[in-house]
Amino acid sequence: MTRFFGAGGASAIATACMLAIGSASPAAAQVATSAASNVSLASAQPAMTNPASTSVTVSLTQPSPRAAILSATPRPASGITAAPNGAVAVRPAVTHTGLWPLVYANMTGPALDDELNCVAVAVYFEARGEPFDGQLAVAEVVMNRATSGKYPTSYCSVVKQPWQFSFVRNGRFPRLDEQSASWGYAQAIARIAKQRLADALPDDVLWYHADYVAPGWGRRLSKVEKIGAHIFYRS
Repeated sequence: MTRFFGAGGASAIATACMLAIGSASPAAAQVATSAASNVSLASAQPAMTNPASTSVTVSLTQPSPRAAILSATPRPASGITAAPNGAVAVRPAVTHTGLWPLVYANMTGPALDDELNCVAVAVYFEARGEPFDGQLAVAEVVMNRATSGKYPTSYCSVVKQPWQFSFVRNGRFPRLDEQSASWGYAQAIARIAKQRLADALPDDVLWYHADYVAPGWGRRLSKVEKIGAHIFYRS
C-alpha cells in the first residue's frame, strides 16, 4: 500500500478503516482517534532511514578571538631559579591566540631588509608550526644576542655564526617555501619583534633548545620559560 499511495496516503486509508470499524464501539473510537493523532505527528517528521546511511551536518560556531595582545598574567622572573643581579623583569606573557590579530596585521607590508629577513628565516626553520608566542621567542633570542655584547652585533651574523643554528650549512640558508603560510607568519613575527609590538622574553634570554634534548650547557644556565617545544635560558 505504501508503494502505491505513499506514506501519507496509506496512513489516511488505515485511519479511515479504523474509524469505520470503531463506530460500533466507544473504546474502538478512542483507539482510532489515538491512531489518527499518531499518524498526524508521524507525517510531520522526515522518514527514518538506515542510521548507518544517515548524514548529519553539525554547524560549529568558532569562538571569538581574544582582543588583548598581552595577557594580564605576568611570568615569573626566571622560571625555576632566582634572577641574577641586573636582570630585566619579564614582561606580561603573550599567547598564540592573543598574538593572532597582530600577526595577521603584519603579514603584509614593505619587504624585509636583509637583517630582518635573517630573523624571519631563523623563525621559519627553527619554529614554524610552533605557536606564535614560541616563534616570537625565537626571534627575540636572535635579537637579544645581537645586543648582548656576547655575540656578533648583526642579526645575520648571529644566525650564521658557526655551530649555533643547525639549519645553517656553511653560512648558507636552505631553500624555503616563499608561498607558504609559514613564511608569511615568520615575516610577521620578525616585524613584530623588531618594532617591540609584543614581548615573549626578557632581553637577557640568549639561549634555547628543543624539549626533546638535554644539552649539558643547560645545567649551567637559569631556565626562564618553556614555550611550545623550546626551553629558554638566561645566564
